[in-house]
Amino acid sequence: MKTTFDQLAARQPQLFSAADIRVDKAQLEAMAELVGAIETVLALPALRAEALARAPESARVPSAARGVFMGYDFHLTAAGPKLIEINTNAGGGLLNAYLLAAHGRADDGAALLAAILDMFLAEWRLARGDAPLRRIAIVDEAPAGQFLAPEFELCRDLFAVNGIAAVIADPADFVYADGELRLAGEAVDLIYNRLTDFYLEGESCRAIRAACLAGAVVLTPHPAAHATHADKRHLMTLSDPEKLAALGVDAETQRILLAGVPRTVTVDPADADALWAGRKRWFFKPPAGFGSRAAYRGDKLTKRVFDEILAGHYIAQEIAPPSEHQVLVNGETQTMKADFRCYVYDGRVQCVAARLYQGQTTNFRTPGGGFAPVFAA
Repeated sequence: MKTTFDQLAARQPQLFSAADIRVDKAQLEAMAELVGAIETVLALPALRAEALARAPESARVPSAARGVFMGYDFHLTAAGPKLIEINTNAGGGLLNAYLLAAHGRADDGAALLAAILDMFLAEWRLARGDAPLRRIAIVDEAPAGQFLAPEFELCRDLFAVNGIAAVIADPADFVYADGELRLAGEAVDLIYNRLTDFYLEGESCRAIRAACLAGAVVLTPHPAAHATHADKRHLMTLSDPEKLAALGVDAETQRILLAGVPRTVTVDPADADALWAGRKRWFFKPPAGFGSRAAYRGDKLTKRVFDEILAGHYIAQEIAPPSEHQVLVNGETQTMKADFRCYVYDGRVQCVAARLYQGQTTNFRTPGGGFAPVFAA
């Protein structure tokens, strides 16, 4: 009998590569070390206060939850791993637990599934102590149409087999009344937040936003996590020795950060000529974006798009090219690029997965590409 994972792998084969990626143990250790250094700096009170002060109101609501599935994305280079970005609702973590089992690592896959369940239970206990967790909602806009919708189904199944009622829902389906967030008339205790409306600003999020502001639901990841971690302006601080020194960051932590976080600067129209002349060294990103949306490699820019970037409060990050790997696809060797994602909770790396692709960005369209498990060489 086919499992839910087998069915989704057959339905969306572009999600998963048959390859596994071997990475030098030192590279894996360097990624974990860099994650730890970043978490230490982003937790500094002065930096948190600055991030929350410029964020919308929803991010300033106190929350004990830490935020599930923090994603740290890297390119591996000869000089070590280079951080590309941080995401607060990184997709694919649960898929990779099942993928480990599909690659003959059943025990590793089971351990990761247990860690994922424990992560959600930890979020609940941090916020609600010993109160019973009765119902979880996995929430995204039009969830059935999302590219990673199969992961929502697997997540619902994981909760259900562990005795927790779980549903998949659109944010517009909720009602907040009498101090309680409800879905189809039933109370929801915890929301696993997959929205890219990070601050719950859209009309469809009105009920969830009201419940969040009132502390009536445990939301993870929470808007504060996006403000304190995923705002790409943090990359400027993390790659600037003067800013790190001003924050009182110790010399060893500075060394780790400056080696692993590519130099990132604000796009100032006053520097337009210099940025345009040196555009091939930069990758341009909106500070609140995610993935590759509205992001541009400098060597692919037209003058028209560059003018839009100058008006759009962008940042520019030095390009760190992705590593390339030989992958067997239908009996033929193909060269593929790889991004490496560390799934992190409470500062600890739970899993490292590769995303294999050809072209400019990770697109889950390359035959033989998709998620691939990562093992130490």
